[in-house]
Amino acid sequence: MTNTSLLAPYSAGHLGLLPNRIVMAPMTRARAAEDGTPLPVVADHYAQRASAGLIVTEGIWPSSRGQSGWRFPGLETAAHIEGWRHVTDAVHAAGGRIYAQLMHGGRNGHPLARIDGDLPLAPSAVTPPGHAHGPDGSKPDYLAPREMSLDDIRTAVQGFVDAARNAIEAGFDGVELHGANSYLIHQFLADNTNLRDDAYGRGSIADRIRFAVEVVRAVADAIGARRLGLRLSPGNPQFGMYEADPGPVYRALLDEIDGLGLAYLHLTDNDTYPALADLRPRWHGVLIGNVGENGDPTTREAGEAVLASGRADLVSYGRAFISNADLPERFAAGAALQDIDEAHLYTHGAEGYTDYPALARASA
Repeated sequence: MTNTSLLAPYSAGHLGLLPNRIVMAPMTRARAAEDGTPLPVVADHYAQRASAGLIVTEGIWPSSRGQSGWRFPGLETAAHIEGWRHVTDAVHAAGGRIYAQLMHGGRNGHPLARIDGDLPLAPSAVTPPGHAHGPDGSKPDYLAPREMSLDDIRTAVQGFVDAARNAIEAGFDGVELHGANSYLIHQFLADNTNLRDDAYGRGSIADRIRFAVEVVRAVADAIGARRLGLRLSPGNPQFGMYEADPGPVYRALLDEIDGLGLAYLHLTDNDTYPALADLRPRWHGVLIGNVGENGDPTTREAGEAVLASGRADLVSYGRAFISNADLPERFAAGAALQDIDEAHLYTHGAEGYTDYPALARASA
């Protein structure tokens, strides 16, 4: 009988033997210098959370063209690589495993919040809702992005490849491509952000998934499929995204990449489309399930219910890890979880980032 405890070790294919089935989900925290180099405190933050079965970093822009927010980290320059090497060294010294999430912002960006100072690029010139966050605390309205040319698309694919190679050079155990939550790959997949009439657009499902498939294959060729994961969020409405019927699109996408031997698929469930139940039969590798997106934070009980259902092999936790660096230990002890310091979520120092008490001190 399969052990469905989150705390049970798990032999996760190319990931090796994990000490538990708890994955730290990627979460934007804006702790980078203005040039995108992670600050020294980032190494402390991830090392504190090394008891997770696997850590997936915050979204990292693969090239300045893909930068979505001010003081978000990058993986393009030698300084970026060196900064992330401090992080991976610290995590490995603490016994952890860490993947870099590569996140091209696509339309999610603003000239004031980008090193280049230029308009973001996207599949189509569709303005996102809401406002950006400028370096001076301003909140300018988003602008219409520039529609990507075929050359821009090829450049974006190569940017993912180059950044993936940089991630391996920086000591990461692997790379996760961010194909979810409104970022570039998701923008090609969704109905309202991809209005193209060429081979990357509306002609057929094969056209709509083309960019995602090309990026996955190119990065797999560059660093090895065994070191590559993909995150998807079918039907996720965040940041103005709309997918009328996600099922056929994502089934087709998985059919194209299932046989590549990726390290894992990281899949977010949705109230209107049960992605885990629908897509699990089409994925023959390791599947990480996330059931807390756009809902209540995932409890231990909810995570173990996902494992017991067979819909996922591992479960990712986001908000719980913000204020509970020792989350696996807290689950094991049945201890209460600490509240999040909301005021310092996106500031740039240790406060609200590395200063949460560990279990031993919290219970002393």
